[in-house]
Amino acid sequence: MSEELLRYERLAAELAGMIANGILSHGERLPSVRRLSQEKRVSVSTVVQALRQLEDRGLVEARPQSGHFVRRAMPLRAEPVVRLTPEAPIPVDISQRLVRVLQAGTRRGVAPLAAALPAPSLLPVAALHRLYAGVARRHPKLLEGGSHINTDEPALVRQLVRRSLAWGGPLAAEEFVITNSCTEALGLCLRAVTKPGDTVAVESPAYYLMLQLLETLGLKALEIPTDPRTGMSVEALDLATRNGGIAACLIVSNGSNPLGCVMPDSKKRQFSELTAARGVAVIEDDIYGDLHLGGERPWPIKAFDKTGNVMLCSSFSKCLSPSLRIGFVAAGRRRPAIALQKTITSGGTNPITQLVLAEYLESGAYERHLRSLRRTYERQVEAMRLAVGRYFPAATRIAQPLGGYVLWVELPEEIDTTRLYERAIAENLAYVPGELFSASGMYRNCLRLNCGNPHTPEIEDAVRRLGAIFSSP
Repeated sequence: MSEELLRYERLAAELAGMIANGILSHGERLPSVRRLSQEKRVSVSTVVQALRQLEDRGLVEARPQSGHFVRRAMPLRAEPVVRLTPEAPIPVDISQRLVRVLQAGTRRGVAPLAAALPAPSLLPVAALHRLYAGVARRHPKLLEGGSHINTDEPALVRQLVRRSLAWGGPLAAEEFVITNSCTEALGLCLRAVTKPGDTVAVESPAYYLMLQLLETLGLKALEIPTDPRTGMSVEALDLATRNGGIAACLIVSNGSNPLGCVMPDSKKRQFSELTAARGVAVIEDDIYGDLHLGGERPWPIKAFDKTGNVMLCSSFSKCLSPSLRIGFVAAGRRRPAIALQKTITSGGTNPITQLVLAEYLESGAYERHLRSLRRTYERQVEAMRLAVGRYFPAATRIAQPLGGYVLWVELPEEIDTTRLYERAIAENLAYVPGELFSASGMYRNCLRLNCGNPHTPEIEDAVRRLGAIFSSP
């Protein structure tokens, strides 16, 4: 990415922040292109590019012979509310409904608003292809053998240890187990610390794949109220764990899916201390940790773990490619049990891909890619929020994600997104109904939208047509 591009992105972000904070108000004229160029010490073309981006986002408008003016802001939408959850654990039964929704959402011609997948155009596919070719040439014997015991490539583990410095580490190399995905990592952790019939605490709403894992392992879910900004309620978890009975807690503390919330450090510390004291194993999914929207990368709960109780899981599917199928778990004191589960369930993880990923991380390309990707996702999420605000019913509440690239939307109570799903998919419009994020079937008036694709006119029109369906149910 050129320095010129970085400059106009930074200028656009600065002006957008001034508009959001009311420093530049509706109808106010922005400084001229020449003045902005002089004050910010950038070229005229950089200023023009920044202003065009703000026009595309609907924040400013150009008036002939007059300059650029702040557009009338969209009415501020309230965020979703924290809901009371059932006090008893519940068996999970969502898999069949979820599979149908995800399959329908990937059909040709369907607007890609359901599965949380990044657009291929945003991924460094060509660079990865070159690395695969180079690794195959330099390591011609990788496909000649295999092992169910020695599954982790030291080069990749070394890069993960280095990256853990940004997670509040460094973590010990001995903690890591390389897996076939973040999903496999979560499943291995659950198998290591639970048995069928056990209860696992989850966020509410919770990522549907986590619920699906609980269902396949015969586990019960205890839904814990979750704030759209600050994450799972530590106070509610405290009450739920006072009498024991909870074997583990599944949590996404950074960029929670679907809310996009980030738990503050003070709550992460309390959470870590509480679960360690109560003997509740913590399985933390940090797959969106690198995709924070603004500011510094948030630390995971793992950074505050003093007893080896937290198992940190992640992968590179949301940043590099879903097809890599490389994840990991930093397993703390449960590393032997998780490594055993890995050995008996799937054996070794593809060594070629492990080395490809190690070389990509070592080159520094990943950090450069992330800087661009975060800005892109931030724009796409904001564009989706504005579109929902334009077209959905007036009483709609919209989350303000702090990480990731999905958007949680809460419609008026009388609108049933599960009932309306068939009507939407018949019009080639996909989303994930809210009730699939709850073991107890809550959130039937909610839905999750994928913002992983550029906000094209086609995406804008899809949101408009969805809004029409929800406005006349």
